[in-house]
Amino acid sequence: MTVHVVQAGDTLWNISQQYQVPIETIQLVNGLRSTLLIPGLALYVPNEGSLPRNHQVKVGESLWLLARQYNTTIEAIITANADINLEPLLVGQRLLIPSSQPLIMKTLGFIMPYSTQMEKFDEIADQLTYLAIVSYSLTEKGYAYVELEDNLIVQRSLERNVTPLLMIRNLADGEFSPQLIGQVLENENYRNNLIQSMMNFVEQKGYGGISIDFEFIPPAQRLDFIQFLDELKGALGARVLHVNVHAKTVDIPTNPIIGGYDYEAIGAIADYIGVMTMDYGYPGGPPDPVSPFWWMEQVIQYSVNVIPPEKIQIGLPLYGYEWPLGTNLTLGRSLLDAQTIAIETGAIIHFDSYARVPFYYYWRGREGRIVWFDDIRSYLEKYRLVDLYQLNGATYWHINLSFPQNWAYLRQHVAIVKL
Repeated sequence: MTVHVVQAGDTLWNISQQYQVPIETIQLVNGLRSTLLIPGLALYVPNEGSLPRNHQVKVGESLWLLARQYNTTIEAIITANADINLEPLLVGQRLLIPSSQPLIMKTLGFIMPYSTQMEKFDEIADQLTYLAIVSYSLTEKGYAYVELEDNLIVQRSLERNVTPLLMIRNLADGEFSPQLIGQVLENENYRNNLIQSMMNFVEQKGYGGISIDFEFIPPAQRLDFIQFLDELKGALGARVLHVNVHAKTVDIPTNPIIGGYDYEAIGAIADYIGVMTMDYGYPGGPPDPVSPFWWMEQVIQYSVNVIPPEKIQIGLPLYGYEWPLGTNLTLGRSLLDAQTIAIETGAIIHFDSYARVPFYYYWRGREGRIVWFDDIRSYLEKYRLVDLYQLNGATYWHINLSFPQNWAYLRQHVAIVKL
């Protein structure tokens, strides 16, 4: 594959000729609605060729062992890392390894189960291991209930060999409620109500497990949450327990956002932990990247010290944010919509070399706006972190939002685990 960053004067015809890929293919995998191009636009070009793997040297490794592990040669590794002194290998060195072996990942997509989204799910089902169906909340006494009809998507998921997970959130009046989840977790009877009612839905509908998304858990219920997860996993047995947690780079047990999550204890119970490495730039905050590389790596470095890496999935946003300049007013955009607006307004897309994400400015009437989003370049950087730290994989919030570059890349270059 190739990532082609459009320069002034580029046309789809020229790019098509350069890489010997049909114009229609380039349009399809990049979600282009016309032949218009703008400087800075990153295009995914699905031509032949494999990508090198990313490896961080560990204690006891040698070039010979790495060549065997990745089914390559010592000479190929040396050539790919000509700017690095490999005699001897140093722990922590980051190497590019030419290899025909693809990155292997488990992936989880979140879906709002509206009937209009079935076709979108079908298009990307082959790139998903799990589907977390965002349909459930809970009452003040802990009883789970259905907010969005989920029978059809559960059956469709099973038909497409994607394991469906019942996803439950602590929503009250459409917002995450610390009070709601706090009073349920602190009460043994309410916890039991929640576990039993969720298990009834799991067994009735054929779910393969549960994805927990309890946000803003009061720090006072930190231990209660662990007790709940332990009891829930006991009830689930061989079924999957997936737990989503707010991202953090240090443990602050009294913090109202991250204090309720004891990463180490959660990691000892759950099968997988979805670390929400999203919303560094957040609604109502100042313009910032949604998932800057440097911050994501800091979160990962903290996480792998307390959670087994093979249980960690990083959260990847299928959205960006737009801000009117000089304000904190925020508008969410799917990544495809963010790209399309840039093209249609003739913006120039810039790439922040520190955050490793794109952004652009444009005008809406007399109002200047800035958009931070992701493209295939920034997603490749995030997948590099999955490879380097040998993580389980990634989650995507949420697959109702379009980003064709990502699914085209996964289809061509990543081996998605199917259960």
